[in-house]
Amino acid sequence: MNLFNSSQSPFILPKKDEYSCSKTKELFNITIPNGKLIFIPNFLDEKISSELMDYFLETENESDWKSTDWRTFEKENLAKIKFKNIDWQHNQIKIFGKMLFEPRFSAWYGDKDANYSYSNLKLEPNSWNEKLLFVKNEIEKLISISELENIKFNSVLMNWYRDGQDSMGWHSDNEKELGRNPVIASLNFGAARRFLFRNIKNKKEKVEFSLQNGLLLIMAGEIQHFWQHAIPKEAKIKTNRINLTFRTIKL
Repeated sequence: MNLFNSSQSPFILPKKDEYSCSKTKELFNITIPNGKLIFIPNFLDEKISSELMDYFLETENESDWKSTDWRTFEKENLAKIKFKNIDWQHNQIKIFGKMLFEPRFSAWYGDKDANYSYSNLKLEPNSWNEKLLFVKNEIEKLISISELENIKFNSVLMNWYRDGQDSMGWHSDNEKELGRNPVIASLNFGAARRFLFRNIKNKKEKVEFSLQNGLLLIMAGEIQHFWQHAIPKEAKIKTNRINLTFRTIKL
């Protein structure tokens, strides 16, 4: 594995002919075997990103989410907090036949009937709010001028990682509701976290990104059928991160 371009690069690609990258202004077009990635480091500026982070975690009692110890709100205790704008949940999923709480909080928003299911969990969408629609429209504007075909998202999965103890295991977004080759736009707020891809046939072959505040990563092509991705635990991370993955559910 080699850093692409320089030691300051925000992503790592294998040094092989099948991998390539071109840059137009602040947009990177990355080609990997059976997949395409669009990487925009500064999609949202610091001011807008901070305002949105505050909005996503705003509570009715106006307590400062930055100083709250969210580790004390495990499992059902999350219901004690009344969030003003996002219906955060701590869901249970089936892993190896056992029902376990996810190591993160999440929320599902979208058009009516944009239902989604994974790991024995069935999600019915909350109605869009103004801020989520703003972000969705901004991403769709960018896609309309990119190398990808024009697309309209009808849903978003929000994941809240309270600190580096929260994580996402290896998986592909290949549920039947997403169709054959889904385009998924992943927008990041808060703490920078590692985001890894691994080839399903050769798990030693990996691609790594550093997902910074305000960064957008778009996954396209056949990537969900040939690659898995994950957010590993990072003990040194002590602050919050929120990730929005915009999707198109086939109704």
